[in-house]
Amino acid sequence: MAAPIRQFSATKQNKAKNRIFTSVRRPDDFSTYLLLSTSSRKPLITFWTASYCNTCRIVSPLLQELISSGVGEAEGAVSFAEIEFDSQDIMDSGLAMTYMITSIPTLLSFERGEAQTYTKVTDPKLMRDREWLKEWIRTEAGRGGGAGLNAGGGIFGGLWGNSK
Repeated sequence: MAAPIRQFSATKQNKAKNRIFTSVRRPDDFSTYLLLSTSSRKPLITFWTASYCNTCRIVSPLLQELISSGVGEAEGAVSFAEIEFDSQDIMDSGLAMTYMITSIPTLLSFERGEAQTYTKVTDPKLMRDREWLKEWIRTEAGRGGGAGLNAGGGIFGGLWGNSK
């Protein structure tokens, strides 16, 4: 006699969702968002902005619209935070210098807590291009918890090259 067939059920896996954090005005907030993104295995996209930046006033709503509409969710999702470069606490902390932010606006993604300097964007023309931004967000979301382009993964860095 054959053994009875057991039925297994599995909970439907939730689709990853993008997350938009409130603007960063203090280094502690940035650290918290970076930890949250790292623990959820989502890249953190940061948009470095300043009160005097006219381009930022155009790009910021576009980025938020794309991310809140789900761009990148199919690839694994992203978190997003605006960093207020000219906030006194951010300026005093030297946070921008730590990540080599030399122009405003700047888009910089973080994967597993590491800045992805090879995909950093400082060209305002690209940032205003809706289709280009969609593709950039999807690419960053697609990292899926893997090491960044400049990370190589692990203590050996990029010793054996990128296996992807």
